[in-house]
Amino acid sequence: MSNSGAQPLSPWRWLGVPLVQVVVATFVFALPLRFWGFSLPEPLFALPVVFAWAVIRPSMLAPVGVMIIGVYLDLLWGSPLGLWAVCLLLPYGLVLGGRAMLAGQGRLIMWAWFCAATALALGAGYLFTMLDAQNAPDPISVGWQFLATIVLYPFADLLIDLFEDADVRFR
Repeated sequence: MSNSGAQPLSPWRWLGVPLVQVVVATFVFALPLRFWGFSLPEPLFALPVVFAWAVIRPSMLAPVGVMIIGVYLDLLWGSPLGLWAVCLLLPYGLVLGGRAMLAGQGRLIMWAWFCAATALALGAGYLFTMLDAQNAPDPISVGWQFLATIVLYPFADLLIDLFEDADVRFR
């Protein structure tokens, strides 16, 4: 599946750099900018990274990174503290559990798994928000957020391609 040469598996490269990129991209897209009357979409930039971290290798640091991103999203978007951490840890656990089935799969199957992970994260966020606010969020907005997030799969694929074969212990 890897098209490029494997990169060394140092934690700052496969965990730290993507984490910072997610924080910056999420902040930029959360700015109240309007173009032709439309605001920027707010995809879950964290999901491609969470998906890739679960596929690349089991690690003690990745769930901590997922929780850091989740708490950052909670603080940025004003949601209850821990909501997005849980919503991101659920697909991380699902993908980590199905990691053996994902080994050697083509891009279409990986994209389908990414779509399922995105649906799980947004579905959990929808449910938890509904229970907390005792009011349902707009399903059309959640649908647009889902579509804006699933088109980010190439970034997860790129991260997987860069680091999947870097650690021979987890092949």
